[in-house]
Amino acid sequence: MTLHRTCDGQSRRDFIRVGALSSAGFTLANYLRLADAGEVTSNRGKAAIFIDLAGGPSHLDSFDLKPQAAKEFRGTFNPIATNVPGMEISEHLPKLAKCADKYAILRGVSHTLAAHRLGSEYVNSGSRPLASLEYPGYGAVVSKQMPTDPDIPPFVAIPRGNQRAGFLGIQYAPLNTGNTPVAGQPFGVRGISLGSGLTVEQIERRKGLLNDIDTTFASIESQSQLLTGLDRFSDKAFAVITSPRARQAFDISLESPAFAAQFDSEAFSQSCLLAIRLIEAGVRFVSLQLGGWDTHTDNFTKLKDVQLPKLDAGLSSLLCGLEQRGLLEATSVMVTGEFGRTPKINDRSKEGGRDHYPRCMFMLVAGGGMKGGQVIGESDETASAPKNEAITPDDVAASFYYSLGIDHQQEFDTDTGRPITLVRDGKVIPALFG
Repeated sequence: MTLHRTCDGQSRRDFIRVGALSSAGFTLANYLRLADAGEVTSNRGKAAIFIDLAGGPSHLDSFDLKPQAAKEFRGTFNPIATNVPGMEISEHLPKLAKCADKYAILRGVSHTLAAHRLGSEYVNSGSRPLASLEYPGYGAVVSKQMPTDPDIPPFVAIPRGNQRAGFLGIQYAPLNTGNTPVAGQPFGVRGISLGSGLTVEQIERRKGLLNDIDTTFASIESQSQLLTGLDRFSDKAFAVITSPRARQAFDISLESPAFAAQFDSEAFSQSCLLAIRLIEAGVRFVSLQLGGWDTHTDNFTKLKDVQLPKLDAGLSSLLCGLEQRGLLEATSVMVTGEFGRTPKINDRSKEGGRDHYPRCMFMLVAGGGMKGGQVIGESDETASAPKNEAITPDDVAASFYYSLGIDHQQEFDTDTGRPITLVRDGKVIPALFG
């Protein structure tokens, strides 16, 4: 698995209705009244997939091209038509162009955090980071609000993710696979696959011994939230280890050749195949990482030859595969980096690059009752800022949670009893559900 490192040292492993509703006077209040009356389709998501484009992808070279802008802004890529009339994306995303009806593009998404770590914390939780509090990522919240069967992990990160359990506690942390699957081979996950000759019976005996030891320290554990969380996490891990269903879900070599053939052999595509198997098995939340987007230099070569083809192949196969399995409407999907890239091309290399730029970026959403085949929001003529009202990460979070039937304004208590609103400032984006 390739190790991507961003410029600040953060490791990263591997018919359009633009503003139509707002111009027609369709407000959030109107939308919510329609939802209450049963006139709006929503809350369909029973599971979610989050794709982290770590490093921050260039919006101008992917999903928000500006072919009429001056050369120092527009770059070298051209837009191509998609299967949705009037909707265009980069020429280096031809497979995604053929299934644009399955996802919505959010343009003019904007915030102010230009550092990788802070930007990542923001888009992975939907709440602007605070020094005094760690907000839980989407996966932790979904794990808490949408429990799974005991033998299925609720939250899996492939190979690892930037979402933390935060103040909800370690019992809602993800199971990190630690690596990515290889096409046609059984996938071993540390803590699930029984390697080194171990058997389920041996694991059960060890568990019994540990339970005897734990009894001795029960009074101490009852006083510690951390130890309680670890105990719950351990119990869940044991149930998963001894579950044939869980081990089979992780084994992509068991997938039918006809279905697997649409996923190429690259690690991200195979991770997308694994994500479908996990969702189908009952996992509530899967996070995937595709790093390498920190293109301060050689932006166009890196995107054309590596990054965009990987995203194009993997994401298109994921969306089409979910639909083929009848899972897309019940699975909420979000794709985002921590920010966009500077509209003006720098001179750090022969062909130039683009630097960190949180003021304008894109996000993609799909499934879970969210309407695909549309662009929501708009950037100005150079993609330097939102043309009209900005979409914030908070708004996207509120909408993502809404698609899963989770109230983004509900409060959770920290271990000190302090009530914290899940998403402080976000509001649901009506056009996604109209």
